[in-house]
Amino acid sequence: MSGSLQVLSDYLAAAQAPALLKREIVLGELMVTVRREALHGFIAFLKGDEKCAFQQLVDLCGADYPDRAERFEVVYNLLSLKLNQRIRVKVMTGENVPVDTITDIYSAAGWYEREAWDLVGVFFKGNPDLRRILTDYGFEGHPLRKDFPLTGFVELRYDEAEKRLVYEPVKLPQDFRNFDFVSPWEGMTTVQLPGDEKASQQKAGGK
Repeated sequence: MSGSLQVLSDYLAAAQAPALLKREIVLGELMVTVRREALHGFIAFLKGDEKCAFQQLVDLCGADYPDRAERFEVVYNLLSLKLNQRIRVKVMTGENVPVDTITDIYSAAGWYEREAWDLVGVFFKGNPDLRRILTDYGFEGHPLRKDFPLTGFVELRYDEAEKRLVYEPVKLPQDFRNFDFVSPWEGMTTVQLPGDEKASQQKAGGK
């Protein structure tokens, strides 16, 4: 399989050299990083070229690397059933820099791009319906960004008096931060938990 991937890699290097920034075979998978402005044409080439024939978009997602100058990566996983091969395409972008949509190439990309927008905040230029898809209407922020607080900004609850859903800022009473050090999730080594005495008895008995 690695031989065929190398053949494909060399073919792309010759046919799409201006679009490529990096290509490598890692853990039996071909991964290529392309220039953002060349993404749409490159994806169209992968689908239409007979030596590639990547007719199926398996998935598309966003990844966040806050320490980078361009903090986001958009990752496309494509499959060729005809040639029995896969490819992973990556493109880098900034917080306020849009990426061209590929919904005109793969109709399945519509919901994937909506998910990447909703959870990470990558904007896809040309997507005909770029709305949130997993979070609620009026949600603030993008919950899969590394700098998004684990507790969120607001919480939703049903107000019995007003008979409606209300949004309120997240409140963390101090009581919830006091631990009794009994829970096994704390990984305690100095506190004996119920049942530990059996291990002590076995050790004393030489069993």
